[in-house]
Amino acid sequence: MMKNTSGVQKVRVVLADDHDLVRSGIRALLEMVAGVEVIAEARNGQELVTLVGDLKPDVVMTDISMPVMDGIAAISEIHARFPDVRMLVLSMYDTVDFVKRAVSNGACGYLMKDAPPFELEQALRSVMASGSYFSPAIAQRLLQPSEPTVDDELTQRQVEILKLIAQGKASKEIAFELGLSPKTVDVHRARIMERLHLNDIASLTLYAVRKGLIKP
Repeated sequence: MMKNTSGVQKVRVVLADDHDLVRSGIRALLEMVAGVEVIAEARNGQELVTLVGDLKPDVVMTDISMPVMDGIAAISEIHARFPDVRMLVLSMYDTVDFVKRAVSNGACGYLMKDAPPFELEQALRSVMASGSYFSPAIAQRLLQPSEPTVDDELTQRQVEILKLIAQGKASKEIAFELGLSPKTVDVHRARIMERLHLNDIASLTLYAVRKGLIKP
């Protein structure tokens, strides 16, 4: 934390969301909180990782579903490289699967985007003071039995391929993007279908949406 001219320590925050309007709204709310400074903004997970490496903020507030690198992957990389940075997820998804994936990868808090504005400050204060924050609605979800997460069911490479399949990309496109052969992509797709007990691309796409790998 950096001290301002009055000697009070400021909480330095980096925001990540691929929607400019959402990000600017969250920034405006945070800048009304005494002792909080938004030092940078990212539009995707890769930008977020780079900014955290350059700026070493106290707190990261990030969405999950973002292009280039999603929030879960960014959280995982930041947690591995900068374990002192506290990461708070701001998401529209409230399923147990999302929350548990975020936490298992290094997030210390989870807040819904439709939360009242005062809860944003409450979450930030709680994360800085006690190291964690989960809104009452999310805490209640965590008490419910959960189905396996996508990380339980698929390898990281299979998750990458599934996301691209769900975006409507053909095997050749996926192969080019990931540096694989089309045949290897086809083998991965067959194994994904086998593991998930799904038989067609439409079902894979629905699964990807339900698990938050792509936006509806």
